[in-house]
Amino acid sequence: MTARNERQREERKKAEKIVADNRKAQHDYHLLETFEAGIVLVGTEIKAIREGRVNLRDSFARVTNGEVFLHNVNIGSYSSRGYADHEALRPRKLLLHKHEIRKLIGKTVERGMTLVPARMYYKDGRVKVAISLAKGKQAHDKRETIRRRETDRESRAAIKGRA
Repeated sequence: MTARNERQREERKKAEKIVADNRKAQHDYHLLETFEAGIVLVGTEIKAIREGRVNLRDSFARVTNGEVFLHNVNIGSYSSRGYADHEALRPRKLLLHKHEIRKLIGKTVERGMTLVPARMYYKDGRVKVAISLAKGKQAHDKRETIRRRETDRESRAAIKGRA
């Protein structure tokens, strides 16, 4: 194999195309630790994801019987589906290593954290979900985050105005 082909393969591995992003999770939670998980899908679901019919808002993950499931992820219907279709809000199994699942069980049970999907993306042609261990923000934390974002925006605008 030539060096050019190897370089192209490495670039493809690095490339991650984000399909869906859960910005509300970043607003409502402190995202502490993130895990990459595969997801079990049926044929029409993957085609609908390729069309961009995914909504991660109000979704969460839960550990049940030693397996992690993703709940309330809305994957809309595929436009050219014919007679075959899938249920839009069904629980979907996430694929993680056993040691990662044990770590998630320990942190969610003991410390009262929750699992929130942060984003859904393609990696090497497969759909992956980034799930994060999250701790809920209080109202004053949310206000502080908004205030910090506004001051950063104003300072960038002032620096840009001088130049």
